[in-house]
Amino acid sequence: MKWLSVIGIGEDGLDGLSSAARALVQSADLLIGGERHLAMVPRNTEQERIAWAASQLLTQADGIAQYRGRRTCVLASGDPMWFGIGTTLAKRIPATEMTVVPHPSAFSLAAARLLWALDAVDCLSLHGRPLDLLASFLTPGARLLLLTENGAAPAKIAGYLVKRGFGSAQLTVLEHLGGAQENSLTGTAKDWPHKTCADLNLLAVELRDGPGLTRLAGLEDDLYLHDGNITKREIRAVTLARLSPFPGDLLWDVGAGSGSISIEWLRADRRNRAIAIESKDARRNMIAQNALALGVPQLEIRAGSVPDALTGLPDPDAVFIGGGITTEGLIERCWMALKPGGRLVANVVTLEGESVLEQARRDHGGDLARFSVQRAEPVGRFHGWHAMMPVTQWSVTKE
Repeated sequence: MKWLSVIGIGEDGLDGLSSAARALVQSADLLIGGERHLAMVPRNTEQERIAWAASQLLTQADGIAQYRGRRTCVLASGDPMWFGIGTTLAKRIPATEMTVVPHPSAFSLAAARLLWALDAVDCLSLHGRPLDLLASFLTPGARLLLLTENGAAPAKIAGYLVKRGFGSAQLTVLEHLGGAQENSLTGTAKDWPHKTCADLNLLAVELRDGPGLTRLAGLEDDLYLHDGNITKREIRAVTLARLSPFPGDLLWDVGAGSGSISIEWLRADRRNRAIAIESKDARRNMIAQNALALGVPQLEIRAGSVPDALTGLPDPDAVFIGGGITTEGLIERCWMALKPGGRLVANVVTLEGESVLEQARRDHGGDLARFSVQRAEPVGRFHGWHAMMPVTQWSVTKE
C-alpha cells in the first residue's frame, strides 16, 4: 500500500497542482512540510500537520516510517527528486509504499525564463553546502544554475567568483520563481550591486573569461600543496586511467600523501566518492586544503596507519595504494574488501616495493608496468632532460 505521497509544490500553491496531486494533499491524514509549504494549504480540522525544519531534515526523514499505516503527505519545493526531500525519503521507504508527484523545478523554470538549454547547463544545490563545490565547474563559457542558501548567498557567490578569476561572469538572481512576486536582478560578479535579495532565489551564472581547469586526470603538480610526496602528473594520468572511475564509484586512496589521486577521482564525476587514508597530520591538512581549492570538499579524510585504518570503511569499487605497500597484510586487506569487478592499482619506486608487487601479481594476476618520465629543464643557458625516478605499477581487476 502506498501510504506516503511526496508532492512538489510551487509558489503558485494549490492552484499549480494537478487534480490528482490536490486530492493527495487534501485527503491526507497527516500533512508534513516546511512552514512556507503548509501555509499554502487551507487548514482542515481533520488533518494533522507537522512542520519540518530545514536544519533537521535528515533526522526528521529518518523517522518517517513511524507514520506507516496513515495517509501521509510530504510537501516539497518543485521537483522532490532533484536535490529534494524525495531522494532522501526514497532511501528509506520502498517504491511500493511511496508516490511522488513533481512540480516544475526551479531549474526548469529558470531555464525557461533565460531561454537556456537545460541539457547544456550544470545544475547544483549550494543549500547547506560549501561554496568550494563550485570550483570544479568554473570553466570559460559554462552556464550554471544554483539553488542558494538565502538572500545573502548571491553576493557571497559573486565574491567567490571574483576571487577565482571570474569577475566578468554575468549573474541573474531569479526570485520567487513561478509566483506572484517573481522578480529578477542582474549584474556582473565584480560589480554585483545587490547585497541581499529574496531568501527564495535561484542564481544563474554565465561564465566568460577565467582560468578553467580540465576534469581529466593530470593536473599540474604545482596546483597542489605537497611535501614532495605526490604522484606526478604524468603518472597520475596513467594511474587514474587504470583505476577507471565510473559514476558513483568509491575509491580508497591508501597512503594519500597530497590527495591528488582521490581529488582527481572526484573531479571526474560529481557522483563519485573517495576516502583518503593518511597517517601524517601535516599531509592530512594539505589534503584538506587541496580538496577545497580544487572543488571537492566532499573528500573524506581518514587518519591512521594501515591496515588498521581501513577497518570499518565501506567496501570500495577501486583502491589505489600510493604508500605503505611493504606493510604486512596491506594488499590482502585491500583485496578482500574490493568489490567484484573492482580495480586495484599500486605504485612503487623502490626495489623492496617491486618485490611486493611481483608477489601480488603471482597471487592475484594483473599487469606490471614501469614508467619513466623525463622533463626538459634548464642546463645553464640551454636545456636538458631530467629523469624522475621510475615508477613500477601493478594493476589488476578482481574477478
